[in-house]
Amino acid sequence: MSNWRLIIKVIGILLFIESGLLLTCFIMGIIYEEPERYSFLWPMIIAWAVGVANQYIGRNSSSNMSRKDGYMIVTVVWLVFTVIGMLPFLFSGTVPDVASAFFETMSGFTSTGATIMDDCGSLPKCIIFWRSVTQWIGGVGIIFFTVAILPAFGVGEVKLFAAESTGPFRNKVHPRISITAKWIGTIYLLLTLGCIASLMCCGMGTFDAINYSFTITATGGYAPHSELISDYFQSPTIEYVMIIFMILSGINYTLLYFAIIKGHFRNFFRDGELRCFFIIFGGATIICTAILTANKILDDNFDTSTFSAFCTGLELSFRDSLFTVVSLQTTTGLANCDYTLWPMPCMPLLLFIMFAGACSGSTSSGFKCVRWSLIYRITRNEFKHILHPRAVLPVKYNGQIVNHQIMRTLFGFTALFVGALLIGAFILAFSGVDPQKIVAHSDFRPDIDFDFYDALGLSMSSISNVGPGMEYYGPAHSWSILSPFAKYTCSFLMLIGRLEIFPVLVLFTRSFWRKT
Repeated sequence: MSNWRLIIKVIGILLFIESGLLLTCFIMGIIYEEPERYSFLWPMIIAWAVGVANQYIGRNSSSNMSRKDGYMIVTVVWLVFTVIGMLPFLFSGTVPDVASAFFETMSGFTSTGATIMDDCGSLPKCIIFWRSVTQWIGGVGIIFFTVAILPAFGVGEVKLFAAESTGPFRNKVHPRISITAKWIGTIYLLLTLGCIASLMCCGMGTFDAINYSFTITATGGYAPHSELISDYFQSPTIEYVMIIFMILSGINYTLLYFAIIKGHFRNFFRDGELRCFFIIFGGATIICTAILTANKILDDNFDTSTFSAFCTGLELSFRDSLFTVVSLQTTTGLANCDYTLWPMPCMPLLLFIMFAGACSGSTSSGFKCVRWSLIYRITRNEFKHILHPRAVLPVKYNGQIVNHQIMRTLFGFTALFVGALLIGAFILAFSGVDPQKIVAHSDFRPDIDFDFYDALGLSMSSISNVGPGMEYYGPAHSWSILSPFAKYTCSFLMLIGRLEIFPVLVLFTRSFWRKT
């Protein structure tokens, strides 16, 4: 039986944090003297009032949290945060309808980065900052970020951490989960501050540097401008800095902790998942660079008159490939070029990159490299068993034997992930676009700009929390043209993708609601 008073109490604690986040955006509106700042007042009051009411209702609750309670809190809090977080968009008039506002906010808190905003640069700065804040707090995990303070309220946190943390392994930097959360939060903050400082040193303005850093370290992708990064800033240095911090944000934070804080660099490079991460994005970058370079040479658009001109063109192909591959694999979703215009041989590879994901224990989403590494090891063992049927060959990962429970969970997650991806694509293919939105998008062609391939890209991008999709729904356009039902479908895919499916879908099982 669920401990409802404790669930209500914890959600109330978390709502105090959302109220504080809304306050920071209200202050941002005061700084820039924007009338839209008042759209944050009522949501802030609502979040605070509901938080107080929840604390009163749960004042006598037991501090013992079951696994059921953890799953319930993790799912419900994302929905509650989204419902309250979408109010500033509606009150300010920057988003016209509830479905679009819910989609935009869910995309923020799940650090997806898909947007319905056609012109982000025209938005008030307080609204732009709110979009970035939703991604920053959602990137490291609303629950995980808050676990550090829950003991102060007399709430147990272990089950909550287990329900929200990602990946098949639960690596700890400290026996106490609250201490682990504080160290992970410290790493997250250091990455954010380092990214802000680096971008400002490259000539980026303070406001842009803060917003881009919030979305890069969260591997979210909300940008304060609708233009491509290369077009707006015209600075290769800024692009390379973004690449570096996207890679760092896609690495397991436990590894970063032991490398940065403890100085254990040897174990850092021996990690199997990290090697898998580097192999995937390194190999994909080389392939895309070769395809882009060959395509330009064949089209006679590649200056080969001098060696320096050839190197300049090659560097551009490499930078575009590296930025795009890293952005998609870490599920950041920022774009320095429109990759949907690349040669067709690149498209299947980019779809795989969106599916692959980066490292577990990072702010990125997707399938995760640790699972690819485990599948490779399991497959390799099966081939050995074919040759040596009587041999005892345990699956090892980082020198440790992987138990059968982890392998069962791995295959179960794989089946659910692929199943949800395909079902989501079928639903999106039938739900289609909103006919009323087509008028405002003169370049949209209903006869060829929405088919199952587009729906598959939307589903892949949503469940992997990438942001941009394929074809028309790539980095050059927003998703505002989707029908309301399609937006809710994408929002649900974002949620289950961010929480790695099990914590959400377990709520729909009969056994979850049985009394135990």
